[in-house]
Amino acid sequence: MVRGRAWGLRRQIDRVLHEAEGRLALPVIGPNAIVRPMGTDWAWRPALWRGKIAVPGQASVPGKAQICEGTTIYHDCRRSELTVRQIRNEREADLAPFGMRMDVFRFDGSYLALTLELPSEVVQGLKQRHIIRLAAILELEKPLELFARLNIKQGPNAEQLVREIPITGEEVEMEFDLAYTRLNEKRVERLWIDLIFEGPEMNQIILRDVTFTRRPRAEL
Repeated sequence: MVRGRAWGLRRQIDRVLHEAEGRLALPVIGPNAIVRPMGTDWAWRPALWRGKIAVPGQASVPGKAQICEGTTIYHDCRRSELTVRQIRNEREADLAPFGMRMDVFRFDGSYLALTLELPSEVVQGLKQRHIIRLAAILELEKPLELFARLNIKQGPNAEQLVREIPITGEEVEMEFDLAYTRLNEKRVERLWIDLIFEGPEMNQIILRDVTFTRRPRAEL
């Protein structure tokens, strides 16, 4: 009888240890490490990848849908067959505790964009000699084209830089050199990034992580 109770207790302990070790292996929620290029003077990870959001999933996402504060999806489909869900990252290599998964089925629109509003801190001390770097960990069910558009609001005008993001593996990155803009350093109000997915139909898109850093360009 004692032996049977001991085996039963052992099974319960094994289950607790398995669950505890699994949780300890997950990236910790809260402030997370960000890979910072040399000279970085600002770094940031959007809230969607940093902590749990109030509404973790949406189905039949409408043409303009706020996923959480600072993160919005835009599309022009007549009938939405798009779902979005925040997921928990579990891989040892992940620095972000959460990721985002989009499942796109039939897509009759002309664009699908994920808009990320950068915080006001990025504007403080922003100079034309700065480089803004976007880094992401991306998983695709099948290949597609991905573009990033940096928008800079300054007074009544907006400057834009558009770049195609080369996808050669899970880790992707893009740099925006503000030297190629007509940046008015005294009038910059806000910045935001549009991630534009070309040909997303019948695809699963997972963004395991998204981070932004800023650094001054090296003097020549």
